[in-house]
Amino acid sequence: MKTDMTLFEEYQIRRVYDEDREIWWFSVIDIVRVLTQQEDYQTARKYWNKLKQRLKKEGSQSVTNCHRLKMTAADGKKYLTDVATAETLLRLVQSVPSPKAEPIKLWLAKVGYERMQEMADPAISLNRARETWQKHGRSEKWIQQRMTGQESRNKLTDYWRSHEIKQGEEFAILTNIIHQEWSGINVKEHKKIKNLKSQNLRDHMNEAELIFTALAELSTRQIAESREAAGFKENKHAAKTGGNIARKARRELEEKTGSKVVSSGNYLPPDDPKNKKMK
Repeated sequence: MKTDMTLFEEYQIRRVYDEDREIWWFSVIDIVRVLTQQEDYQTARKYWNKLKQRLKKEGSQSVTNCHRLKMTAADGKKYLTDVATAETLLRLVQSVPSPKAEPIKLWLAKVGYERMQEMADPAISLNRARETWQKHGRSEKWIQQRMTGQESRNKLTDYWRSHEIKQGEEFAILTNIIHQEWSGINVKEHKKIKNLKSQNLRDHMNEAELIFTALAELSTRQIAESREAAGFKENKHAAKTGGNIARKARRELEEKTGSKVVSSGNYLPPDDPKNKKMK
């Protein structure tokens, strides 16, 4: 399962990609937030619970087709939440009187079509990511570092996936170990320094942070490959060793420049009170 976040207007929509079935599962509550135009998550959750009860009484198949998967909440923790496919959500939308009903239906249909395009041609996904970063004011140099780092990340997770590492919790633990080793702080602490909540940490890293993250993950993969590491214990050792290689390089750079690599800077919108301009 691949988890990420997408946007509808100003609303964040959590989703999980099921690689076996080749479909996206979307957070129902996030869609309900859009339809009811609620900023407050709890209000949207209560609305969905009442709607779910009514639809169950009516014998709606849409509720039956909903599943529960763990997704990251605003507090950074993962909780079980109701999810549904775009097809099921298109039916659920009909049950909520909202001026956003038609726009969200068009958006859901577009998301499904884009995914089919990306599966046929992965370059489309890369180009779309590049366009998004450009729209958010990232430099070409930053974009290149971000994409290079993502390639290193993908190669590492591909290795884990084929060497007895469970997606989800074990992926997260190993990622955190690598991050702790190279930076001296864990992922949660790094996000806190940058005033981030649900945002992707890597999308708010500076050039140096991206480079050292990539170095740590590349080193981890190559060490794991050289030792043919399999299972959590062996890959945990590779993660610590790979992260430590990047830590030594970070410390040497900091000693030579007198500047810390880990930064509180972020790329939050300029009008966001938590914005700290990236140096």
